[in-house]
Amino acid sequence: MATKVVMEALSPTMEEGRVVEWKKNEGDPIATGDVLAEVETDKAVMELVARAGGTLLKRVVPEGTTVPVSQLVAVIGDKGEDISALVGGGAGNGGPAAQTTKPVADTTAQRTSMPPAPPAAAATESTAPAPRPAPPPGVSPAPSRPGASPTAAAAPGDGDRVKASPLARKIAAERGLDLHGVAGSGPAGRIIQRDLEGVAARPAPGPAARAPQVPAVQPVPAGEPFRDVPLTQIRKTIARRLSQSIGPIPTFYLTTEIDMERVAEARDALNARGEGRISFNDITIKATALALRQHPACNAWWQDDHIRYWAEVHISMAVAIEDGLITPVIRHADQKSLRQISAEAKDLAGRARERRLKPEEYTGGTFSISNLGMLDIDEFTAVINPPEAGILAVGRLAEKAVVEDGTVAVRRRMRITMSCDHRVIDGATGAEFLKTLKAMLENPLALVW
Repeated sequence: MATKVVMEALSPTMEEGRVVEWKKNEGDPIATGDVLAEVETDKAVMELVARAGGTLLKRVVPEGTTVPVSQLVAVIGDKGEDISALVGGGAGNGGPAAQTTKPVADTTAQRTSMPPAPPAAAATESTAPAPRPAPPPGVSPAPSRPGASPTAAAAPGDGDRVKASPLARKIAAERGLDLHGVAGSGPAGRIIQRDLEGVAARPAPGPAARAPQVPAVQPVPAGEPFRDVPLTQIRKTIARRLSQSIGPIPTFYLTTEIDMERVAEARDALNARGEGRISFNDITIKATALALRQHPACNAWWQDDHIRYWAEVHISMAVAIEDGLITPVIRHADQKSLRQISAEAKDLAGRARERRLKPEEYTGGTFSISNLGMLDIDEFTAVINPPEAGILAVGRLAEKAVVEDGTVAVRRRMRITMSCDHRVIDGATGAEFLKTLKAMLENPLALVW
């Protein structure tokens, strides 16, 4: 019996996916769990996994093709089986024949079981060594490939060449991993993305190396007036989300300047202990979470016919990646220590740049923070991430001459700007929140009091 493989919704916001690379050719034998292709979603590159065995009878769409969710991309069945009724309507159109053929079963070709990720999902701390949040109840871990040995050695090719998918090679290069020591669970011992989970990477970079990744744009070829570059899935999502935000949301902005001298001294003292490095961004996340707990009117969502006020504080942390922006979420940030926030922020940011975040790790935030201080930006305004009602734009820490008790002194200062959805947050409400946040940062003992 032939089995249709369709483009699966691998994230809550995914509407279409792009086939980056086929891992199987037509006529290849397929076992349940085999990686068929790598697919670029709106947030990450994920593996398209077979949910039925047989022979890959047809690759309906070529590499580089973008197709909507639920559209036919391949057919698996018995060798020699007639599938003309399935693919006769044209490549990837999921035509009438594909919709009415009774003996054909639709299967989910995905890597992760993915129900909608509600923001209120539990965010218990993980007991695993890596400081990542545990998935919400009802979300299954990534399924393992039946019959695959977890200790299968990576099969080398010619000489010292290791069999690995292009995505695995990219991740290994970025993290400084030696693929020769990694066991592959893909076909014929091929190393795939999931085999790199938990593999020790190079030491985490210091604060100076944690600046946002600026998207690289290739120069226009000599003699050409311009160069057209197709939109990636994440760039399409960013464009759609910003259109939903900047147009219909009545936004106003509040800016204040904070004396960071005491925070800087406290941070230096903490880092001198040699138990991990705390960044100013980590401290800002912690202070913001505690301030939101005192001002729940700012920890809210606009829901068209009602406002949802959250008792839980989940901070969305803007991270620049190669071709866009993503906001991993630090859940229950108000209940976590600076050390926990620092470790989790490093882990989430690193995996965000590798396009390895799970959907539940970048959805469900209740308030956002965007920090461009590492890029020497004094002050800016950030676009609200709906349905959230506010976002904090953090500028750089700079030494300034200020008047103190009638004398001029040099102090480290930082400017922050809050973008507010006026349908949820009034001017005085936002100002009171910033007043509390400023007091916490200027008196860091308030963070532990």
